[in-house]
Amino acid sequence: MNYCKGFLTLLALVLLAGCAPQPQPDHLAEIQQRGVLRVGTLLGPTTYYHEFENEGGLEYALAATFAEQLDVELEIVSRYNVNDLFGLIDNRQVDLVAAGLDRTPRRDRSYRFGPPYQEVDQRLVYRQGSRDRPRDWSQVDDEVVVVAGSSHHEWLRRNTQSFPNLRWRATNEHDATELLRSVIDGEIAFTIADSNILDMQRRYFPNISVAFTVRDNLDVSWMLAPGRDASLYAEVIRFFGELRQSGELDRLIDQHFGHVSQFNYVDTSLFIDAVQSTLPKYRDFFVEHSGRLDWRLLAAISYQESLWNPRAVSATGVRGLMMLTLPTAEAMGVSSRLNPEESIRGGARYFERMLDTIPARIPEPDRTWFALAAYNIGYGHLEDARVMTERQGGDPDRWIDVRKRLPLLRQKKYYRQTRFGFARGDEPVRYVGNIRRYYDTLVWLDERGRIPAQPLEISLPVGSGDEAN
Repeated sequence: MNYCKGFLTLLALVLLAGCAPQPQPDHLAEIQQRGVLRVGTLLGPTTYYHEFENEGGLEYALAATFAEQLDVELEIVSRYNVNDLFGLIDNRQVDLVAAGLDRTPRRDRSYRFGPPYQEVDQRLVYRQGSRDRPRDWSQVDDEVVVVAGSSHHEWLRRNTQSFPNLRWRATNEHDATELLRSVIDGEIAFTIADSNILDMQRRYFPNISVAFTVRDNLDVSWMLAPGRDASLYAEVIRFFGELRQSGELDRLIDQHFGHVSQFNYVDTSLFIDAVQSTLPKYRDFFVEHSGRLDWRLLAAISYQESLWNPRAVSATGVRGLMMLTLPTAEAMGVSSRLNPEESIRGGARYFERMLDTIPARIPEPDRTWFALAAYNIGYGHLEDARVMTERQGGDPDRWIDVRKRLPLLRQKKYYRQTRFGFARGDEPVRYVGNIRRYYDTLVWLDERGRIPAQPLEISLPVGSGDEAN
């Protein structure tokens, strides 16, 4: 009898155990079992975009690195509207949102945010020349249009009572970049833009002017759903901690934004005008002689060197569209530096030589930035800066580290310890930054068919050899 009771008790326990819910894998384990990390983001130049068959954008680069560390595939789920991102994470269609979002009080009540990895300012912008510049909200005399669901929208709703005369609306019809273009086209008077988006768009539309800063030093973070366990959240914290400590975070941000933060209205306007009026005369030469280079990079180098003036000459004796020295021109087989085609061909081959001289272990795009610096200052001085970088604990194979040391070549206490001595090391830093900006603008204009084509009609300079060298 006791045996029967014991058997029945054991049977009941087994049945109960079978009915009990089985423990569920944590969020991180679920992703690893699935083999895919699903990330929601916005389509845009600062977050995620397609370029030919490649994907790009800071958020894509960060998410791809994170997925690689988790040893899973990355699946990007992109949307045009920020409100759609909240639906994706609420319905567990994505594991996290990486879209350049800043942490707002309303979002903070509903979602969990990872560590900040970037700071942005938010600025009120308008078209230059359309009105007097407003200095504060009391002087804003027309409607402000922002993206619905954005932090700009949330800020205006919170503060609308402080500015009773302010007219504003939120729209689902346009993203942040489109609103900036609507300002330029005169379709709307004002919008609020994040500084990173603004910096990129001003390369193409220099007439976007800043009225004033609405908010500054806002932290940008990844967003996770709060109802899930903390396993993925803990991994995100670890990921950004290691990324920051290794210097990789600074390198990625510099790669995407480091060259656009410095804006010069006159220089940008003159460059865009030259693209329309001067570049078409030489475009075919850049394309023909680009070799394994991107012709638009070659054209950007030439503009930085000579402003596309084939008769340009410097006080140090460099000449022509690519501003070649006489020894370099002779080594590259250029008989006349003032001949546009010869100059472009010689400059292209010389830059390829610089690329081949840079150590093969250095990946792109740093390899190109180093080659540009060597083209400007000479390979020897670049090597001096790389040696100095290593001595000071930096990475000599990262442009972001070496460019900090290049200006030190002006100071005696540093250059006396180098092989090649004094150099104006601040110049290649500006040089590389300018070319990166020109190149990005050319790519953007070219992909949209905004570089005009016209028959090549150039009057080549008279003379050859030493006479026109």
